[in-house]
Amino acid sequence: MKNIKAAQEKFGQLIQSEYARIERMKADREITDFSKLDEIVVGILPGDGIGPIIMEQALRVLKNLMEEEISTGKLKLRVIDGMTIENRAAKLQSLPDEVFEQVKQCNVIVKGPMVTPRASDPWPNLVSANSLLRRGLELFAAVRPIKIPDKGIDWTFFRENIEGEYIWGNKGIQVNDDLAIDFKVQTKQGSERIARAAFEFARKNGKKNVTIVTKANIVKLADGNFIKEVRRVGEEYPEIEIQERLVDAMCAKMLDPEFNAGIEVVVLPNLYGDIVTDIAAEHQGGLGTASSSNIGNKYAMFEAIHGTAPYLMEHGRGEYADPCSLIRAMGMMMAHIGYGDRKELLDEALDICTLTERKVVLTTLKEDASAAEFTDYLLDTIDVLKKK
Repeated sequence: MKNIKAAQEKFGQLIQSEYARIERMKADREITDFSKLDEIVVGILPGDGIGPIIMEQALRVLKNLMEEEISTGKLKLRVIDGMTIENRAAKLQSLPDEVFEQVKQCNVIVKGPMVTPRASDPWPNLVSANSLLRRGLELFAAVRPIKIPDKGIDWTFFRENIEGEYIWGNKGIQVNDDLAIDFKVQTKQGSERIARAAFEFARKNGKKNVTIVTKANIVKLADGNFIKEVRRVGEEYPEIEIQERLVDAMCAKMLDPEFNAGIEVVVLPNLYGDIVTDIAAEHQGGLGTASSSNIGNKYAMFEAIHGTAPYLMEHGRGEYADPCSLIRAMGMMMAHIGYGDRKELLDEALDICTLTERKVVLTTLKEDASAAEFTDYLLDTIDVLKKK
């Protein structure tokens, strides 16, 4: 009985903390208008492993496409140190306080991959820095585009970024040696804002479908309420069709034309979004090809969706990592702050370099192109397109 009482008390404290967060969400309505800013500060977090290597190449692309804005001071780049796994481990903080203060002085962040230690790693068992950044900056929408042209796929995923199984991921209750309990949290406000972001995107981009992916046949309350809230918001967008898919079927059959008919914009709770978008990225060509934006009302963060590639680093092949994921993240950042024309130019150049011409090929093997050599090719292609 003593163990049960302690578990009940901890659970009560967790619920109480959610009430305070819900009030913050209700008050978080002011949206940054980048067109009204005299300067836009872009924070750069290079990351671990291959992170600094591919960030160097992504910055070369950004400086090419935003040369005028950087030279006039409209766009300021600010490299923020202190987020290496070595520094975080030494401080026993996944997101050191002084680093987070620097992050909050920026308007947007571009982030390389960072180590989240596992039990077998030689690091303290720190929680995910990504999760702390998302929660701390209220980046509630992870937006991940996936394109597979030969299969007619052009999807945009809206993954709820803060709640679900992740928000209390390190706050489960070890009742006794035999029983451990973790939680899934879904709020009306959290579901409403990710739903609205998905429908607004669909309307602005001429999309006619929003597909909800859950496991609501089993997870009755959290997933069921998520569906109810998405459908409630959808009533304000009558021109957009709403359909539902179960997450296991989505993973298994997303390339089946009959199953995926009509899918354009997909909205998912946190854990399902993490899994489904990684699978979709693999179908697109691998995690190295995919990027993600993390959007809130005030801040935004853009990143690759893959990890730090320890295998490549251990085998001396970090310089041969594919930088396209972080380069695409730079494109998403430029579009978010009002320079969609630069993203369009970058996307066209990337299509040429990775799909049609492919004069320089990345495989992560030393006999093929390095990250720097590929970026040379990409920059040459961008310069040619500029002259057209």
